[in-house]
Amino acid sequence: MIRLAKSFYNAFRGIYTALGEHTFRILILVSVVMISLSFFFPLSLIEKALVFFIIGVVLALELINSQIERMLDMLRPDYSEEVRRIKDISAGAVLVVSIASAVAGAIIFIPYII
Repeated sequence: MIRLAKSFYNAFRGIYTALGEHTFRILILVSVVMISLSFFFPLSLIEKALVFFIIGVVLALELINSQIERMLDMLRPDYSEEVRRIKDISAGAVLVVSIASAVAGAIIFIPYII
């Protein structure tokens, strides 16, 4: 049980660390707005579940992206074109999921807004 508690502590510490990053804070703000809207509008349970799942995927992928960037910065503190490409690909993955989540959010929320 102590190991499990320590694992949760470490995970929350990682999220807290990520809150120091501008992009992650923006995503948290957008998440709070989306969660608020999901309770303001009469979304079905499936729509609410989808909103929460999408938020989780975007935030998790941003955490992975931040991890990749920090690891690469630690391993190669000097400029490297290959490191830049890897970071760009990682950021591109976050962008793809963010665009897909924005489209899904529009599909869910626009009928209630109209």
